[in-house]
Amino acid sequence: MSKKLKTKLPVLIKAPPLPAPKVHPSAIVQAGAQVGNGCEVGPFCHVGSEVVLGQGVRLLSHVVIAGKTSIGDRTRVFPFASLGHEPQDLKYQGEPVTLTIGSDCTIREGVTMNPGTGGGGSITSVGDRCTFLANAHVAHDCRIGNNVIFSNGVLVAGHCRVGDFVIIGGGAGVHQFCRIGHHAFVGGLAGIENDVIPYGMALGNRAGLAGLNVVGMKRLQFDRTQIQSLRHAYRLLFSNEGTLAERLVDIEDEKVAKDPYVREIIDFIKAPSERSLCLPRSA
Repeated sequence: MSKKLKTKLPVLIKAPPLPAPKVHPSAIVQAGAQVGNGCEVGPFCHVGSEVVLGQGVRLLSHVVIAGKTSIGDRTRVFPFASLGHEPQDLKYQGEPVTLTIGSDCTIREGVTMNPGTGGGGSITSVGDRCTFLANAHVAHDCRIGNNVIFSNGVLVAGHCRVGDFVIIGGGAGVHQFCRIGHHAFVGGLAGIENDVIPYGMALGNRAGLAGLNVVGMKRLQFDRTQIQSLRHAYRLLFSNEGTLAERLVDIEDEKVAKDPYVREIIDFIKAPSERSLCLPRSA
């Protein structure tokens, strides 16, 4: 007869309640704004009447937040950031639009983010744990994933899609309607005018595909087998034989096409898009 094991449940420690928000006397928080517990609104900030700040949000100083903008818990916003003002789109006619920013983000000096437009879904969204360095810009109707890093001066135009764990180097610009897949890397000063595959690395102006973001995958502890499968798929997809459409058909017959990471690249290429695909310069 087997012995019945007694499992000891962990003791849950209840976190102490967060203190009431602190608002500097020189700051303006308009009536109707929702400011969560533990928030700090620093000197000379302006928070609009429809803004929602989650718990523990910190606005260091001189931050302006307007419109229907919500910011997730513990996000920090540095001086002179401007979030939620009307989109820079001449077609915008004052329709109700929103900007949502996730939790645990860092938004550095001079960053600008615009809400959506009626023609683009009416929402701009930013995921959790993202970092936007000084003077980066997120335009209207963009969808930014989780754990994304925009270096200084990155400019992303309207309607772009940026996947999880993407890193964009300083001074890079992204054309409207472009897609950048999960785990991709964009080099500094690159000009992205076409879609960048997941796990891809795009360099130059105008940018070309320059291989896979192997350094990024290693940092996130992708194992050797996963990286080898992606490398094999990359060679098959971007060889000089036949057209890309023909190579897509050929790779479906390969064992590597069953790998979920490779599948992500194949599905990304097959998905409808407003832009062409960023290709190696020799392809």
